[in-house]
Amino acid sequence: MNKIHRRDFLKYTTAVSVAAAFPALSGFTIPGNDVGISVASYWLRWREGGSTANPTWHGSYEMAEHCQQIGAGGAQISVRNWDSDYAKKVRQLAETKNFWLEGQVSMPKSENDLDAFEKNIMSCNEAGIDIVRVACLSGRRYMTFKTLEEWNQFKKDSIKSIRLAEPVMRRHKVKLAIENHKDWTADEMVTILKDFDSEWLGCNLDTGNNLSFLEDPYEVVEKLAPYAFTTHFKDMGLEPYKDGFLLSEVPFGEGFLDLPRMIATIKKHNPNVKFNLEMMTRDPLEIPFLTESYWVTFGDRKASDLAKNLKLIRENYSDKKLQRTTSKSFHEQLAMEEANQVACLNFARESLGMG
Repeated sequence: MNKIHRRDFLKYTTAVSVAAAFPALSGFTIPGNDVGISVASYWLRWREGGSTANPTWHGSYEMAEHCQQIGAGGAQISVRNWDSDYAKKVRQLAETKNFWLEGQVSMPKSENDLDAFEKNIMSCNEAGIDIVRVACLSGRRYMTFKTLEEWNQFKKDSIKSIRLAEPVMRRHKVKLAIENHKDWTADEMVTILKDFDSEWLGCNLDTGNNLSFLEDPYEVVEKLAPYAFTTHFKDMGLEPYKDGFLLSEVPFGEGFLDLPRMIATIKKHNPNVKFNLEMMTRDPLEIPFLTESYWVTFGDRKASDLAKNLKLIRENYSDKKLQRTTSKSFHEQLAMEEANQVACLNFARESLGMG
């Protein structure tokens, strides 16, 4: 008899109860192919020096075409400085192949950025893209900011950026999905979206990022799902290290996240939401929560919540070492990156009924 791992058993029993609670997800079947791929999943493919099997990409059309060819239902692609012909070419691919697209753009930091920002949104319109993902911070909160004053200035700057962007989105009827990108806690994100109260502002819900803040991933999804325009859907692996823990995206089914539970919660609030897998092939990220500098920007947080969430993290350390890439050649890394995307797509179809 095959031995069933406790973690797998819990995932299975939770999935069964979720399917019963939400009949639309019975058997975890999700109508249509709602699984796409985020541009960040292929962060290696944009570097020069690609291989014959995995050549370097030089434009979003190449990524979209590749994602369609390997069986994804859509893609979340970078939109930047497109001319009209390029936007039409991207749109034709999507319409011909019955393939959906979402965009990714950079936020305007000041009034001087508004013209370029609006041109990118107009390109989205021309390409048939009506949801774009943005991030307020390109780095990680606990590493970027050394003082509380720096963090407070970032908050002011981010609110200004959102305030500049919202009228553009309203004018062109494109939705702006702000990611919880290791910058905002779930509660902070909810506050921002409630304060703006705009139908054109919502969330790009990342199902794994806030583990880096020692937040319960299921509580994060519960809080942000009502505002989710789209997602970065991922499974996560954990490993201890001297200053805290290591955090890494892993192929679907190899991590500890209860994916059916998250799907059900998100679909309950937005039945039409797309699931962009974000499986980044890289070394694990260090989450140094045992260092004093990590806590500089977080203020007062309830010890009881932190204790509960830390218990969840420690109970789910991986049984095996997380994937590393630095010892591999670049061509080997590219092969790993591609294999990871295909593994996620296969798991989504075969075990999650997605697509």
